[in-house]
Amino acid sequence: MSHILHIDSSPRGDRSISRALSKEFISSWKATYPNETLTYRDLGHYPVPFVSEDWIAAAYSSPEQYTLEQATAIAISDELIDEFFAADRCVFGVPMYNFSIPSNFKAYIDQVVRVGRTFTEENGQVKGLANGKKVLFITSRGVEYGAGSPYEGWDCQEPALRYAFQFMGVTDIQFINVNGLDMGDEARKRALDEAQSKIQELVNNW
Repeated sequence: MSHILHIDSSPRGDRSISRALSKEFISSWKATYPNETLTYRDLGHYPVPFVSEDWIAAAYSSPEQYTLEQATAIAISDELIDEFFAADRCVFGVPMYNFSIPSNFKAYIDQVVRVGRTFTEENGQVKGLANGKKVLFITSRGVEYGAGSPYEGWDCQEPALRYAFQFMGVTDIQFINVNGLDMGDEARKRALDEAQSKIQELVNNW
């Protein structure tokens, strides 16, 4: 039995494609593996705080040195990191905003990428501490970003997500990028059909 962390970051509700597809993945996973446990967090509707000066001071101090302000600022980071470490698999629904990720998910990344907790620095070398996890990102995009597209090379979302989690030691990173959602009914249907096929493939082989 394993544990899944499921996080959505779209501020939309029922109209969100990333929410709908991450929910579809989790529903199919639970139907296939009914003994799996789950933690869910909704960053789109309940965002975490941005990093502050007190947070930074706490991150580079030992807990016995914290001021009240520092202890308060770093508490959410400890909660999120503990939640992340407790999961064997993570499923993140992340829409694309302006070629990258929503600010609420960037705030989440800044809270969990933390020296001494998810990575260490020794002799100028960084070592990630989140080894052995599997991470899936389900993204939703308005246009195409592949070879030959007018937007080829503009995708700043996948690299930002991949490198942040690789930095923490995650090596098994999967993407279901749902492209072309604003390019007409045919392109939208094709993208959703492909995403649903990939969801079932991963449920069976992840």
